[in-house]
Amino acid sequence: MARLPNLNGLKFFEATARHLSVGKAAAELNVTQTAVSHQLSRLQRELGLDLLQRNGRGVELTAAGKTLLPHVRAAFDELRLGASRLQRSQGSRTVTLSTTTTFALKWLVPRLSGFQKMHPDIDLRLTTTLRMIDFRHDDVDAGIRWGLGDWPFVHTEKMMEDDIFPVCAPSLLASNPLKSPLDLANHTLLHDVQNPDLWQYWLTGTGTKGIDAASGTTLDFTAVVLGAAIDGLGVAIGRSALVDGDLAAGRLVAPLDRRLPSGAAFYLVMPERSRKLKDVRAFREWLFHELEMTDN
Repeated sequence: MARLPNLNGLKFFEATARHLSVGKAAAELNVTQTAVSHQLSRLQRELGLDLLQRNGRGVELTAAGKTLLPHVRAAFDELRLGASRLQRSQGSRTVTLSTTTTFALKWLVPRLSGFQKMHPDIDLRLTTTLRMIDFRHDDVDAGIRWGLGDWPFVHTEKMMEDDIFPVCAPSLLASNPLKSPLDLANHTLLHDVQNPDLWQYWLTGTGTKGIDAASGTTLDFTAVVLGAAIDGLGVAIGRSALVDGDLAAGRLVAPLDRRLPSGAAFYLVMPERSRKLKDVRAFREWLFHELEMTDN
């Protein structure tokens, strides 16, 4: 069995490889550049391989360094995850929730003060990502995701279904009315690269013909699409859970009274281990109470 390299050296290697800079690694680790260089040299001597080499701007990974780096990162991720779970088992009051940035901004964050007031002793750590959660390796207790609810190996609870319909800024209609779907031909359609078929789905579902569903402007983030609509850049397809707040505040209007069910819904997802955690249960109870209040 190969002898395990010096863990301190691996830590310094990971930081240097991430920044591609000895100086930035030293600043992050709160040590001198000389200390970083010493640890890297020691690690390379132990392995008998060059992991990094200097270039004009800093350092770059060698072929050996590129091979080693993902294994080092995975190992440190596992250590961090294990430590976090140990702390939680010893009474640390933290719930880690993963969701998308748009859902966090448009629905969850505006309501979180209620959870904080109800449970001031629980720290909620919110992370946002578009990728699916791997509860086996990610330090996450639960997630909120939009879809069909058919994800394997997790417990799912439907939170709310979604309707889709065109939305735009009130100012956009002052100069260019939108009284029927055919008037969309005179407007810029805003597309969401994360859900590129929403316009086609809505036009087909409402029986609207003569509108090019692919025309307009495509943006790479749902929140950016809605922000562009609020700024009057065009007409977007809104999803009820994400635009109801903007509609109530008057930042957006829904000029065409034609809503279609999206066929998907928002779900609370979690592994079986999370269902046993008291603080996760407290967050779930608060969440579904908020949903009930919203429906009323």
